Amino acid sequence: MPTRVLIAEDETLIRLDLRDLLARRGFQVCGEARDGEEAVELARLLEPDVAILDVRMPRLDGIAAARRILAERPIPLVLLTALSGRSLVGRAVEAGVFAYLVKPFREQDLVPAIQTAIARHDELLRARRELGRKPLREAPVEMVVTAPTGSRWPLRITRAPDGSLDVSLSDSS
Repeated sequence: MPTRVLIAEDETLIRLDLRDLLARRGFQVCGEARDGEEAVELARLLEPDVAILDVRMPRLDGIAAARRILAERPIPLVLLTALSGRSLVGRAVEAGVFAYLVKPFREQDLVPAIQTAIARHDELLRARRELGRKPLREAPVEMVVTAPTGSRWPLRITRAPDGSLDVSLSDSS
């Protein structure tokens, strides 16, 4: 069964390009959103395996959409943007994005970004399960997410007093 992908991109030509590239590489595009609000709604309705979100979209930007999508159902997320500043990447990682693709992207970078997001998402789920088996007072779980570009983002997963799990950027690099 092919991986089901939701595309959220307000620029029609880029969205169509993504759809064609993904279809040629064996992915199934299950939905296309033109803004962040639509992306959140389609993620809820279609339950994709992975989502590609543009940062700058009308009504709700990609980072805010990522937070809302992950609050409802954790899935691997790839952020697509023309911007590559460290603070934006940091905000994206804190929101739960696992791969970052800079426009104009190359076709050969798209599939590795999706595969990276899926792999890092799986690692996070394993880390959460491991933390869930530990007593409340044990040390946080540390992991490093590596982007396709080689950028590394150290993450810390801790259990809050209410039992929920928090994911944040770690101070170590």
